[in-house]
Amino acid sequence: MFRLLKEDIQVVFERDPAARSVLEVLVCYPGFHALQLHRLAHGLWQRRFYFIARCVSQFSRFVTGIEIHPGARIGRGFFIDHGMGVVIGETAEIGDNCTLYHGVTLGGTSWAKEKRHPTLGNNIVVGSGAKILGPFTVGDGSKIGSNSVVVKEVPENATVVGIPGRVVTQERQQPATEERRPDLEHGRLPDVQCQRITELEQQVAELTRQLQQLQRQS
Repeated sequence: MFRLLKEDIQVVFERDPAARSVLEVLVCYPGFHALQLHRLAHGLWQRRFYFIARCVSQFSRFVTGIEIHPGARIGRGFFIDHGMGVVIGETAEIGDNCTLYHGVTLGGTSWAKEKRHPTLGNNIVVGSGAKILGPFTVGDGSKIGSNSVVVKEVPENATVVGIPGRVVTQERQQPATEERRPDLEHGRLPDVQCQRITELEQQVAELTRQLQQLQRQS
């Protein structure tokens, strides 16, 4: 247990340059608090102490602003930065070394008592305000842009932006022996709308030029 706690603290130092001391992490990081309380709630949930597990989860939500259902499965190296407004549903599954920013929702799209929340692979970064909705998989190494709404499967090493989310880039798959660390440069993602507007402006400019040329000839 203490080794896992030490690992969780180290993850904060690796992904947040604002962290200055272990005491600061222990006292002032709601994402860290939410993860520790979720581990307790999830342990109770697995032992069928459902009501107590929900009470722990509700307490965590009250003190951190982060709502994680005790049934959700979370891997190692998980980090929630800032955290306010994060919601993780009951059947959500999160792999190792994943990072979520504030306002992220891993939500369901069904009332059926079945798998209805997304599964995140390893080494995934989800930007602030993003919504991932439905029982599909987000592949290893992918990045979800801020405020994107993802409603379908995401391949490995892909970058998804927009509403609805679209794959705008996909890197080559890295060798299994290569050490992977989350790429936190989630602010340097393609702006699909801006690119499309630029293309339309260029097309309008070209059509205008051709029309003026035709007018001169006539």
